[in-house]
Amino acid sequence: NLGQQVIIEYKPGAGGVLAASELMRSPPDGYTILLANIGPFVLAPNMMTKRPFDASRDFTWISQTSGSGFIAAVSVNHPANNLNEFITWAKANSDKANFASGGSGSITHLNGELLNQSAGLKMVHVPYKGSAPAVQDLIGGQTHLLVDVSAVLMPHINSGRLKAIYVTDPQRNPMLPNVAFARQTGYPSLETSGWQGLVGPPGMSRDTVVRLAQAIQDVMNRPEMKDKFNQIGGSIILRGPDEFTEYVASEVKRWIPVIRASGAILD
Repeated sequence: NLGQQVIIEYKPGAGGVLAASELMRSPPDGYTILLANIGPFVLAPNMMTKRPFDASRDFTWISQTSGSGFIAAVSVNHPANNLNEFITWAKANSDKANFASGGSGSITHLNGELLNQSAGLKMVHVPYKGSAPAVQDLIGGQTHLLVDVSAVLMPHINSGRLKAIYVTDPQRNPMLPNVAFARQTGYPSLETSGWQGLVGPPGMSRDTVVRLAQAIQDVMNRPEMKDKFNQIGGSIILRGPDEFTEYVASEVKRWIPVIRASGAILD
């Protein structure tokens, strides 16, 4: 759409904060942009004693591209078949109830903490080095709950080794049509999304931002893109520059209390 070559450069480290910090120092000419998600901008920086940047203030938000809810899963042998049954079980077994995550400070960690806060539970957090080992111990019954993305959990749900007890989507998940979504469970605060979008350095001109936003939205509206996202359990969610900026600010405000309650530190 732009008539330009696009070079993808990976910048790992500090949960994505290194890439975000480099972006913040880049020229605001529209030639350096980042595919952003909730981790490096909302979660990780607010777990650091010295916050490296303010996501709402220090960047130019161009366009949200997509988002996907999460699935809360338990072992097929767990007695709970839905969220309310799980909450009842967790309260009756408060001395042993726990939840797994793909790592301290990850969205899987904070989704578990959000359930603790929302339902008044005291589940112990059990962090793993990634989702794969967390799933294996969940299947084996060493842990009791994992809230993760569909790509991680659906293969094991489909094979009958795990069962879903709720999803964090704002509506029914088409892959799990019989599983309640957050608002249906009686705990609307559990509604969360792993969102993605394009962000640039601070100080980008409005014309450049609008042009980039229009280009990405034109591409995301193509039928083949929608098909690809449906195949991986995601949804194309388009927010323009102003709406995306407001959304990111609301996400920061929402997650800071959860982060503080979790005690997660990334220093």
